[in-house]
Amino acid sequence: MKECIVVIPTYNEIENIEEIIRAVFVLPVLFHILIIDDGSPDGTAKKVQELQKEFPGRLLLEQRQGKLGLGTAYIHGFGYALQHGYQYIFEMDADFSHNPQDLVRLYQACKDERYDLAIGSRYITGVNVVNWPMSRVLMSYCAGKYVQFITGMPIRDATAGFKCYHRKVLETINLNKIRFVGYAFQIEMKFSTWKYGFKIKEVPIIFTDRAKGQSKMSIKIFREAIFGVIQMKIRSWFKSYNSAV
Repeated sequence: MKECIVVIPTYNEIENIEEIIRAVFVLPVLFHILIIDDGSPDGTAKKVQELQKEFPGRLLLEQRQGKLGLGTAYIHGFGYALQHGYQYIFEMDADFSHNPQDLVRLYQACKDERYDLAIGSRYITGVNVVNWPMSRVLMSYCAGKYVQFITGMPIRDATAGFKCYHRKVLETINLNKIRFVGYAFQIEMKFSTWKYGFKIKEVPIIFTDRAKGQSKMSIKIFREAIFGVIQMKIRSWFKSYNSAV
């Protein structure tokens, strides 16, 4: 049975895509990579297609038409991973803000330590962020505290996008009912995992802001996270979460 797949959404990541793929494939764990490309006009998907000849069966590509949102890209990737029998499903960015070597540590937390969700956390041992302006560090850190206060989740890095899921988590969550597409998507997935009673571990990482390409962060995405958390919490009062563990 296939074990590990890393889902990487892309839009205009031609400057990073080959390097990130090669960095994952030299790791001591056998990872497959699924690129979900939203019609990048810079040729990201074409470069992936070229690399598929070098990495047949390990490098996978799904192309979508237009920017459909981070959340929908991950849900698309999760569906693919479940359908094709993968046991551990990872999500990470293409821009090296997530260190590929930390994939192994997330894998060990789920495989060896038996956690159901491992989160690469920027805030579990202080503030481990490199090359962000102080304003963005404060915004992100305070957003995490805000989410903790509203939801009650014991997770310090609620907006983290570097994670490993055991497949049973994604099989339990109704992915078609996940509503958000930006940073709030990351919060909603963690909230659902926690509400269903799965075991969660935050693994400390160092987050380094991208050196190449442009950030996809926007005020609209941040606003969705802030106000979406309240909506999510209210909806949870009317939903039954039968423990899956």
